[in-house]
Parts: sequence; C-alpha cells; structure tokens
Amino acid sequence: MVDIPLAFLLFPCYNNGEGQVSQMEPFPRLEDLTLMDDYMFGTVMQDPKLIKPLIEFILDIRIKSVTYIEPQRSMKSGLNAKGVRLDLYVEDENGVVYNVEVQTTRRRSLPKRMRYYQAAIDMNVLSPGAEYAKLRRSYIIFICNHDPYDLGRYVYHFENRCIEQPDLPFGDETVKVIVNTQGTVGEISDELREIIKYLDDGTVSGAYSRELEDAVNQVKTSEERRHEYMIMMVRERELIDQGIEQGRQEGRQEGLAEGRLEGRAEGRQEGLAEGRINERIETIRKLIHSMHFTPQEAMSWLDIPPEEQAAYLDRLENGTT
Repeated sequence: MVDIPLAFLLFPCYNNGEGQVSQMEPFPRLEDLTLMDDYMFGTVMQDPKLIKPLIEFILDIRIKSVTYIEPQRSMKSGLNAKGVRLDLYVEDENGVVYNVEVQTTRRRSLPKRMRYYQAAIDMNVLSPGAEYAKLRRSYIIFICNHDPYDLGRYVYHFENRCIEQPDLPFGDETVKVIVNTQGTVGEISDELREIIKYLDDGTVSGAYSRELEDAVNQVKTSEERRHEYMIMMVRERELIDQGIEQGRQEGRQEGLAEGRLEGRAEGRQEGLAEGRINERIETIRKLIHSMHFTPQEAMSWLDIPPEEQAAYLDRLENGTT
C-alpha cells in the first residue's frame, strides 16, 4: 500500500467571490482523532464487543447480544423531510434500538435535535400499514464533551411522564440520555467513570478503556482506514464547497431587479452548473495526484455519468476548469 498524504485536506481554501482566497477550517489528520470524533467513534464501535458494554454502562442495563450495527446511517422522518445521519445505529436481540452520538459542538438546539432523531428512527422502523404497537423501545444517547444544562451532572436521563402524577410513565418506550464528560455530580458506576475519563482526556484506567485505546490505535495505523477517511473528507469538502458557492450565487441573484427574474433564474442555473463542474475537476485532480486514482477511477467515484466523462477528460488534458 502507498502512503496517502493528507496535505491537500489540511489547509483547504475557497474563493470568497471577490477574487480573494480564504482559508477554511482544516480537517484533522487521522492520527489526531480521538474517540470523540464521529468517524473514529463509528469505526471503533462497529465491534459488538466494544459497543455492547458502552451501552450497558451508560444505561445500567444488561444486553444479551447486539444483533445489528450500522455507523453513519442516513434517515429521513418523511418523504420531503430533512435527512439525518446517525453516528451509530444499534439493535439488540429484542429489537430495541440504540442511537449513540458523540457531540463536540455546543448547540442550544440539542433537545430538539434528539427529538428529530427519534422521529426519524420511528419512521424508519415502522413498516407501512403496521400497527403503532410495533414501534420499538428506543434510546437516543448523546455523549457530549460539555454540559448542555450547566448543572454538573455526569448523566441526564429523560423520558415522558405525567406532570400531574410523575410516577406515571407515558408509555411510549422512548428514552433520551445525555452523557457529560465534564460532569462531577451524581452517582455513577466505576465502569462509567472509566469511560467518561477516557473520552474526556484519553486516560486509560482499566481493561475496557485499554480495549478502546487499542482499537483507536489500530484504526490510526490502518492503511485501509486512512484511505476510507480521506475519501470521506474529500466528499465532505466537496459538499461544503458546493454549499458555499450555491449560497453565494443565490445571494447575488436575489439582489437583481424583479424585472430580470427570468434571466436571473437562467443565469443562476448556468452558474451553478459551471461551478459544480469546476469543483469536480479540482476534486478529480486531487484524487489523481494525492491518492493515485486514474482519471476514470476518480470520475467513477464522483458518479460522473459515462457520457459526460469525455468533456471532463478534455478539460483535464487542457489544464482548464
């Protein structure tokens, strides 16, 4: 296997629309990732021997076996609804669903995000025409490197209950849990304390955290994982660049006079189409020079239709974008 450099991902730049080049936030190197990174977390936790005890220690339950694990699972709560991508989707032998996420950015919308994830999971597990009783028990677990409620607790558990009679559960069998790696308040098991410490600063203090550390290091030294990570980063950067360019073009076009509405729409579509082509050309060059793809392999990876590939090859050969 060849060594795949990450230089072209570390300092990505984009044109700010005024002839100036602005530096975007660099992607971290694979070697610098921790278990609190969603790629590392999803990769390591594909191992049932690692995700099973994590769920058990957080929820203080026992699971006989994990029967299904899917990292980076995409879902929608409806046909035209906003899509979500779950860090880790897990099912046990009883069909109970566990969604485990790592969250390193503080967001005030976290509770509503968890509500939306719950809706997406319910829509995806219930078959058309099935009875509501077929909805599965589910847990949405967010592991945060900050305290979203600033109360200092290690763990926050939430479930629906009657306000007038708090000991009466609503009975929808949904539970939402937030783990705070900065917590200091509350009674937790020694096992969960070990996990929280490892997630917070990488301290290995027991057998389980040693297993986690070994798994993380194995990912960091795997050429296959390095290649996979780079491909994911290139694709995400392409999507980000497309979003920036599309937003810029739409903003300019919205400033045109209403009498030029038709021309604005046509110009925007032409500009966006040309911009997407230029972005793809640049991505193809990166894949060729940094990952040793052939032009055909790069175009296939980008899902460029065969009938359009000749035009891309012509631009590549002529050095144009």
